[in-house]
Amino acid sequence: MKPVRLPASATSALPRWGLVALCLLYILPGLIRRDPWKTDDAAGFGIMWTMAHGGLQDWLWPHIVGLPMPEKGPLAFWIGAIFIKLFGGLLGDALAARISTIGFFLIGSLSVWYATYLLGRRPEAQPLRLAFGGQPEPKDFGRTLADGALLIYLGCLGLLLHSHETSAEALQISLLAFALYATARLFESHSMRAAMTLGITLGLLVLTRGWLVPAALWIALLVLSAVREKLVALRLVLISLPCGLIVTAAWLLARHLVPPFNESMSAGWMAWNIDQFNWPSWDRLVYLLKYGIWFTWPAWPFAGWAVYAWRKQHKALHITLPLAFIAAFTVLGLFNPHSEEGILLPLLPPLAMLAAFGLPTMKRGAINAVDWFSVMTLTMCAAFIWVGWIAKQTGWPAQIAKNAFKLAPGFKPEFNLIAMLIAASATIGWILLVHWRISRHPSVLWRAVVLSSGGVILCWLLLMTLWLPWINYGKSYAGVADQIASKLPPAGYCVNTNIGPAQRASFAYFGQVDFAEFNQGRCDFLLLQDSMSKKNSAQILKEFNGRWQLLWEGRRPSDRDERFRLYRRAD
Repeated sequence: MKPVRLPASATSALPRWGLVALCLLYILPGLIRRDPWKTDDAAGFGIMWTMAHGGLQDWLWPHIVGLPMPEKGPLAFWIGAIFIKLFGGLLGDALAARISTIGFFLIGSLSVWYATYLLGRRPEAQPLRLAFGGQPEPKDFGRTLADGALLIYLGCLGLLLHSHETSAEALQISLLAFALYATARLFESHSMRAAMTLGITLGLLVLTRGWLVPAALWIALLVLSAVREKLVALRLVLISLPCGLIVTAAWLLARHLVPPFNESMSAGWMAWNIDQFNWPSWDRLVYLLKYGIWFTWPAWPFAGWAVYAWRKQHKALHITLPLAFIAAFTVLGLFNPHSEEGILLPLLPPLAMLAAFGLPTMKRGAINAVDWFSVMTLTMCAAFIWVGWIAKQTGWPAQIAKNAFKLAPGFKPEFNLIAMLIAASATIGWILLVHWRISRHPSVLWRAVVLSSGGVILCWLLLMTLWLPWINYGKSYAGVADQIASKLPPAGYCVNTNIGPAQRASFAYFGQVDFAEFNQGRCDFLLLQDSMSKKNSAQILKEFNGRWQLLWEGRRPSDRDERFRLYRRAD
């Protein structure tokens, strides 16, 4: 027997304008009025910026002004570089590159919605028919489930930062969500078009962040279709796989025919892919459990409940399809020897979809518990953000203000009326949303997650309005780049360095520092990055032949450990 029994009144869909507003409130804050940050954000922007201001070789091999990035597929950076070329002169290169981030997010959100809608209107997903009628229509039920899946997706804590970065991960998660949609369409129609769409998507995933994830996904879908529908398995083998290989081969062939910088890049890219796969260990399992609990919140409790509630219909596609995705990515996470959040990101779209099918089966007590947890936790977070901002602006409460300035020495607070009004309006909207949820006790399915997603959006919006200057001050290298640039000649020089991708991108962009390109000879300047807590600067300096004279030493005020030193050749 199916676990769902509900009337048509419980399937009232969210207004389209409401969903659009939520998505815009989610993605726009954090993209405007900020520098590239000391994360994959700056590194990804550096690749886009290098492509946009370079030639064909720079487009064929992702690098940051001479620093090879063999692990990075080119697709996300091609798109960002195109937007820089189109809108960089009008918006600035950094903001123009983030237009691609908006597009990636919208593709992922729409894919989660439509994939859930397709699965939610299937016959096996429908609620039990009521004795006197009044059960929802399949399309209405599918729309309501899709609204719930999107709200859960927006509420996932792990998505917040990564969806606002100019990185390959932002495109990867969106393409995986689109692969979910294409697979749902393939199982529904068995059409060659759907199989080709899925294959092309898998190929684009290879061009985004390697072949391991799409290969694991294809294998998981092949196993699922072999058990359920043999025709889909044939489509995967005869159509999807060749399409994916053709897309991948086109890029590899172009790099072979026009070798960037007269070097073969394929070996480094393949080595990175292989390095992502090793024997599983207890540490990998601990990492997945420890970080996955908060990274995938609030999707995993609802998803787990959905599996339990639909256990007697365990062959239903709306359960088996997202579970196949989750199983493939979980296995990859266990076999990945590196501790990085990127291995958890692919889990979010299928978890959000699966979680949506747990909403119709949850008891009122469980829903109320989730609501109260969201209200208490997220309201306290929002209140703390407001209190901290007031302390930063006025000096009261004194201890909070002291801690804020201690973390960002030299920061001078600024008052932005527009930012404050936006933050105040969002807070009032949150209060109204909580009042609506508590006072009216709506029966709609998505009521259990509207507060979770709304609260996450509120806290992010408050941070990106009230605290953005403070966060930007702590995560940007603009000030250090200006100091370095002031010690270098206007032109006709090159700089050797050991700095990382984010720093290299920031110094090249903000300070127009000319780093040594591929196979470039002697450079008269040397920029070293080391740690103030380790007396290893002399050892690092020995790695670069020659005698060197120290010109400048500095660091970001908010970083007490990282240090940069600029040298000039003395021989």
